[in-house]
Amino acid sequence: MPDADLSATKKSLSAQPGRALAIPGIERLPWWIIILIIGGIIAAFVIVTSEDYLSILSILSSGISFTLTVTVFAFLLALVIGLIAGVMRVSTNLVLYTISTLYVEVIRGIPLLVQILYFFYVIAPFFGERTPEPYAQLFRQEVIQGIIALGIGYGAYLAEIYRAGIQAVSRGQIEAARSLGMDYFQTMRLVILPQALRVVLPPLGNDLVSMLKDSSLLSAISVKELTLWTRQRSANTFRPLEHWTMAALLYLVMTLGLSLIVRYLERKLAIPK
Repeated sequence: MPDADLSATKKSLSAQPGRALAIPGIERLPWWIIILIIGGIIAAFVIVTSEDYLSILSILSSGISFTLTVTVFAFLLALVIGLIAGVMRVSTNLVLYTISTLYVEVIRGIPLLVQILYFFYVIAPFFGERTPEPYAQLFRQEVIQGIIALGIGYGAYLAEIYRAGIQAVSRGQIEAARSLGMDYFQTMRLVILPQALRVVLPPLGNDLVSMLKDSSLLSAISVKELTLWTRQRSANTFRPLEHWTMAALLYLVMTLGLSLIVRYLERKLAIPK
């Protein structure tokens, strides 16, 4: 390679902020990923070579599966609630708009932990006493209560994401659909929502990662997810350092894994420009 071309290549690589290595093929790898990889290798080596950490990992594995299960079901519930509220938020019907706006503003104005405790101590007992058996048992299970509370809490945030995605679709497409004889719901289902979902996928993915972390709040109502398992085990063994370090690493691995999946789906479903 001529000296002029070589110097130009080095200059272009050095001009890119956050790039770690000026090596063809991996010059786009940022520093934070390299540091994270090195830290992960060191942590994995320490865990594999330590019987104590391996024992803690096997004990907390039940909490991991429970955390993922609660997150998935709560997020599916939030997707449905958010979609309904989001569509109502862009409706021209005053009643639907008022109800959805009231729901969004009230839920977003109350801390999620307070919502979980309020549902556990107030709403669930209220419906549990007035619902016939065996359905009343659903309101007496902490897991179901936690899933519903998380779903309702995150549904308000997802409603705003859906609303922004729907409003991002060109107004001309709505008018074209109506000119073809489609009613409001057909227009939403066949024209608007398929395009809006591709727009809102990144923020929906971010909220999924946030819900995974916020599922730790369910330990306040005795849901045996990862945080509660860690708290109980560390209290019984008087070894908080090892247990909470392992819990933090497990949460980090799960959130990074979900983030990578979301980024992959974002690239696959991205709207061509």
